[in-house]
Amino acid sequence: MLLADGWKDIEILETSDGEKLERWGKYILVRPDPQIIWSTEKTHSGWFSPNAHYHRSKSGGGKWEFFDLPERWTVSYKNDYGKLVFNIKPMSFKHTGVFPEQAVNWNFCMDKIANAGRPINVLNLFAYTGGATLACAAAGASVCHVDASKGMVAWAKENAKTSGLSEAPIRYIVDDCKKFIEREIRRGRKYDAIIMDPPSYGRGPGGEIWKLEESLFELVELCAGVMSDNPLFFMLNSYTTGLSASVMAYLVGKVLKPKFGGNVTADEIGLPVTLDEENLPCGATAIWQKEK
Repeated sequence: MLLADGWKDIEILETSDGEKLERWGKYILVRPDPQIIWSTEKTHSGWFSPNAHYHRSKSGGGKWEFFDLPERWTVSYKNDYGKLVFNIKPMSFKHTGVFPEQAVNWNFCMDKIANAGRPINVLNLFAYTGGATLACAAAGASVCHVDASKGMVAWAKENAKTSGLSEAPIRYIVDDCKKFIEREIRRGRKYDAIIMDPPSYGRGPGGEIWKLEESLFELVELCAGVMSDNPLFFMLNSYTTGLSASVMAYLVGKVLKPKFGGNVTADEIGLPVTLDEENLPCGATAIWQKEK
């Protein structure tokens, strides 16, 4: 498992009974996680006096119970290439605006871009609130940030501002990712690196329906059509249950290796759990890289 263990502002404190106890800055949150199938002793006092608790409904969805929490606050992530500052806002579907486990992938992207020895143009698809976008921009890349949600793109711009990257070469696009790539192919535009973090299910701005199992292979094939002649990397992330790292590696390899050569690695990504002294898996990543 690849661990995002460089956080100072975010920490999973303990896990039990389908929930995780987290620290986001100075605030304590309790949120559900279906992977936590164990029932162990809750030793941290935060379980009994959190700032907010997201309760999952048996009929689907859920809602927040707030005790003492501001509408928004910031957390930061720092590594050798810069400091990223994120605006945190609890949303109706339990998210907070950041997937902290992705920091392990930000580190990879920043290192590859900073050491490429040439200008790098990155395409970030399903780009959400811009964690990977800001990481790549901080390392010196030009980035095209694409997401179907106008609100998420606006949030990404807020994060760029708080991170001191308002003037960075980032192009923000509100669009269906598949349609955008098809237009980029027709325009002949190319990218040296592509990051893709597709949801299991979603809708585009025009009502387009996205189902991962039905659409992923075609989308990766389309992405191959906008990769430059000397691409740096292709990264595919997934949180979909049943789509393993090995399956993603197989898919990416079948599409990209015949055209570009290179190699594919894949693994779970996760976060350390402080009091449990274990690591919680939070998703999977497959990465294609050009051979040196």
